[in-house]
Amino acid sequence: MLRARMKLRLIVAGMILPGWLAVGSACTASEAPPAEIVPFAGLSPQEACDKATLPPGFRMHVFAAEPDLVQPIAFALDDRGRVWVAEGMTYPRRRGQPPKEAPPAGGDPGTPTAAQLRDIFGGADRILVLEDTDGDHKFDKKTVFLEHLNLVSGLEVGFGGVWIGAAPYLMFVPVTDWDQPRPGGDPRLLLDGWNFTADTHEVLNTFTWGPDGWLDGGHGVFCPSHVGRPGAPANERQWIDCGVWRYHPTRHVFDVFAEGGSNPWGLDFDEFGQCWMEMCVIPHLNHMIRGGRYERQGGQHFCISPQEAARNATFRDQSSGKPIYPYAYDDLKTVADHVHWAGQAGPHAANARSDAAGGGHAHAGLMCYLAESWPAQYRGKLFIGNIHGQRLNMDIPERAGSGYVGKHGKDFLNFNDSWSQTLNQLYDPDGSVLIIDWYDRNQCHHTREDGHDRSNGRIYQIVYRDQKTTRVDLAKLSDAQLVKLVPSKNEFMSRHARRLLQERAAATRSPAKQ
Repeated sequence: MLRARMKLRLIVAGMILPGWLAVGSACTASEAPPAEIVPFAGLSPQEACDKATLPPGFRMHVFAAEPDLVQPIAFALDDRGRVWVAEGMTYPRRRGQPPKEAPPAGGDPGTPTAAQLRDIFGGADRILVLEDTDGDHKFDKKTVFLEHLNLVSGLEVGFGGVWIGAAPYLMFVPVTDWDQPRPGGDPRLLLDGWNFTADTHEVLNTFTWGPDGWLDGGHGVFCPSHVGRPGAPANERQWIDCGVWRYHPTRHVFDVFAEGGSNPWGLDFDEFGQCWMEMCVIPHLNHMIRGGRYERQGGQHFCISPQEAARNATFRDQSSGKPIYPYAYDDLKTVADHVHWAGQAGPHAANARSDAAGGGHAHAGLMCYLAESWPAQYRGKLFIGNIHGQRLNMDIPERAGSGYVGKHGKDFLNFNDSWSQTLNQLYDPDGSVLIIDWYDRNQCHHTREDGHDRSNGRIYQIVYRDQKTTRVDLAKLSDAQLVKLVPSKNEFMSRHARRLLQERAAATRSPAKQ
């Protein structure tokens, strides 16, 4: 049943007037972009599918929804194509403060103490495993892998377990019995120092395995973190407040891949190994190059390695401890030749008036489509979730000089529902696409725990021409069979095959050689 049939977005009293309506402005009210009319709000899961606008030949299915799933904030696919999804019920405020106690003398700082375990499991988040066993594009098997987690924001599967971002920690939980997944032990603390007090919608997020075999993730500009191994002193920690970070799964090394941006919540790699990342508020598309320094929403550039910090120690901010990098004479800028907000008065002024431009400045989730079941015209395109625009934008990367330009493609999907807030999208073993939708009346981050509707959340699956579901289990293949999948044009197969081969190679080497 529809909760509302029509929503007219208007600028309400008390908000700052955009430049085109300000007193003394050269613009007139008639020049302002029109207010958006979003036809629906508060649809049921199936109604949301029925009312969404897609290109011809595509169909959207309800893979999972309330009450089976609520508040999906991060997800990943395993080697069988099963969906591992984190429910973010603790957001926007972490419960309690992490204990500051040290492990017993001679103890392993990566092994949580009893007090740390109580804190780690002092929240309301869960990790679920959802599986479609009969191929009808809807899950029919659900496993609760972990519950009571505290502020989960990132999730990935590989190397025998689950990688979980839950500030202040990056954790690893081994899996036993992959047929009926359950934890094989307590979480292992790999890194700590991720900030959770400044802005919980900018914490470590959108984990993905990069083509170099490292775990990559994003981090936001107003969330200053000082990251290192548990117990590491300040001089062995790495500052990060916005950019792409990475962590090696066997050598256990952390570093900053590229620095700058805003509060990104989406990154992916294309078939040439190039890293793409979406942004909010500032122009939305960056081609992230190793060691690059990019336009920032605020603040100064920082040193991206301990060696660089040591060389520039005299420039360190004495209040925050931030290792300032003073020699960035200009930033790398967006490669997009367009923005998704309307008018000339800036991104926020165009809120609720940017339908024709692409929906607005707030983005979450980026996927470079690299599969074969969708028409060839979509291969290599960048699909970016637009929160205020309740849609998926599509940017078209084209080579230009030594880099790229991001052209403005036609929006791929419009939910026509102002409650829709998709956070990420991934292609599955068959090339169909799964999308997690937070789904909430409130579209903006704030710190009120009662400010979100905790009763709903969705995962949709978008298929072309009734694409069938294939059951796979790549972990059961031999090395030779996996090698044959590496050049597959279905990047799901290639990525998982490469990672499995990496896992097996690491298992045969001594720690000293990893």
